[in-house]
Amino acid sequence: MPQTTIDQSEVDRFSAMAAEWWSPVGKFRPLHKFNPVRLAYIREKICARFGRDINGHNALAGLRILDIGCGGGLLSEPMARMGADVVGVDPSPVNIEVARTHARQSKLTVDYRASTAEELAEAGENFDVVLNMEVVEHVADVSLFMEKCCQMVRPGGLMFVATINRTQKARMLAIFMAENVLRWLPRGTHTYEKLVKPAELEQPILASGMQVTDKTGVFFNPLLDSWNYSTDMDVNYMMLAERPA
Repeated sequence: MPQTTIDQSEVDRFSAMAAEWWSPVGKFRPLHKFNPVRLAYIREKICARFGRDINGHNALAGLRILDIGCGGGLLSEPMARMGADVVGVDPSPVNIEVARTHARQSKLTVDYRASTAEELAEAGENFDVVLNMEVVEHVADVSLFMEKCCQMVRPGGLMFVATINRTQKARMLAIFMAENVLRWLPRGTHTYEKLVKPAELEQPILASGMQVTDKTGVFFNPLLDSWNYSTDMDVNYMMLAERPA
């Protein structure tokens, strides 16, 4: 039986909530809140790497970007608005249909596909940038998933990864508090054993010939009702990897 990165129970869970992807007060409210800080990070790092004007209307024009595990397209659409050629991939056909419908309504062009990282890599797809955001904690085989994502990064290209660390602090804040007390997320959204330590991402990144060039923690400030960068990577964190030119 071929190896797969797909955990069908995770696909089914997110498919069942697909109608709420674009509701800022629905089940994906935390992602809507998180979007500004992760978009700022992505835009800053891409523009620095490829010599683009960060304030330019089409700052990402000419760049081919993969949004793997794109869900309803919360990252794919902003990338397209900045001029990128975006491929959004998700194993859930339901999510992809929601994403396609919203892109049409927004008059944006995004190449949405119901597929997987391993299928894209097998087909020889490659990209200037791979967005691997809030996905690794939901796949069946983290090492295989990372290997296939790295495989699709072109020379000189970048990969962004965002996930939750496997620490007791994360168990308390990202699972118990977020799902059971504050009810920010549906119960069962995250499983502690599937959370991923930074070293578990760095190993397949380095094995692929890429280099980790930046890491940052991110935390939610309830007083400001917003996400911010932090030196603390014990809960949520983002990582940037680069393939030498």
